[in-house]
Amino acid sequence: MKEEVAVIGVGQTAFTRNCGVSIRELCFEAYREAVEGLDLSPKDIDALIIASAPEYDKQRTPAALISEYLGLTPSPAFYVESVCSAGTTGVRVAYSMIKAGVHDIIVMIGFQKMSELSSRDAAEVMGRGDDTMFSSPFGTTMPAGHALYAQAYLHKYGATEEQLAKVRVKNSHYGALNPKANYKKVLSLEEIMNSDVICSPLKKFDCCANADGASCVILASAAKAKKYTSKPVWVLGVGAATAELNWSVRGSNTSFLATREAAKTAYEMAGLGPEDINVAEVHDCFTISEILAYEDLGFAKPGEGPKLVEDKATYHDGKIPVNVDGGLLSKGHPIGATGGSQVRTIVKQLRGEAGETQVAGAKVGLAQNVGGVGTYPNVIIFGR
Repeated sequence: MKEEVAVIGVGQTAFTRNCGVSIRELCFEAYREAVEGLDLSPKDIDALIIASAPEYDKQRTPAALISEYLGLTPSPAFYVESVCSAGTTGVRVAYSMIKAGVHDIIVMIGFQKMSELSSRDAAEVMGRGDDTMFSSPFGTTMPAGHALYAQAYLHKYGATEEQLAKVRVKNSHYGALNPKANYKKVLSLEEIMNSDVICSPLKKFDCCANADGASCVILASAAKAKKYTSKPVWVLGVGAATAELNWSVRGSNTSFLATREAAKTAYEMAGLGPEDINVAEVHDCFTISEILAYEDLGFAKPGEGPKLVEDKATYHDGKIPVNVDGGLLSKGHPIGATGGSQVRTIVKQLRGEAGETQVAGAKVGLAQNVGGVGTYPNVIIFGR
């Protein structure tokens, strides 16, 4: 294992529908949790990376704003975005800068305050993450895009809407145990199946909800990591890929092929395979997304993803625990904050700090975070 770059601190706000505070206060709250117990002062931090999706609030230069509020100036501050995977893009950039020797300690904060827009306006902004000439003007919102993949998947493999709903049954069970989650109600299969249709076959509870929130990941070089914590969690492999924005020219409509490419890179860098992963966080913006992730990450063969959740293999005491913090479906999806929240969950699992959802003996964890409809996937593998 290459002990080169480690996560030394993680933090997250509660994800809520209307937080009632400014973006600088949101980011501070996540940062405050991340630095707890580290004896880390602002002067020890070499750089700040801010991750979010633009157009959700009026602030055009959030990196400088948040750097000032946290007392990190004049250290450099950067802004990154890859829509819904901005947070793990930020982690990837921080990892690369530390590995290159440019900086030793970097704070990555992802945030989104989505309550300032109506649901209709937010859907329109997200839809423009697709091709604004040939796609989004015709209604390719995020639910519509994922519904097309769900329709194709159910048709090709004979999977059922009930099998999709069982993903939400699992994630609602774990969301109820997560004090940071926006949606804490345990849902029955019947409640999910009887909820309103959003975009067939996806129903209300097959979809995640917009939210306000922030997350923070602090990364450090090996020497610095061992100075500040006795529980470093090492970055073992990073992978990223980009799919065609035009869905009609992609090679599959039942798989996010770019996730497969990102996973291949991450596994090869880590010298590991799917069988070595003890716990995973995947981008379940919709129930179909989690099923596709099972297969694209190599946890199941094509068409066999639904069997994992039916057999409870993806519960915290199963063969491959997935989204045992409730996932996006229960936590909510404050776009820029989601990737950091996933990393926080994996880090706490590998440190043995996950409480009643702790995966016994977890030593290797994986986070898969996807921007758009399978467009910008990041896969990061962590180890103790």
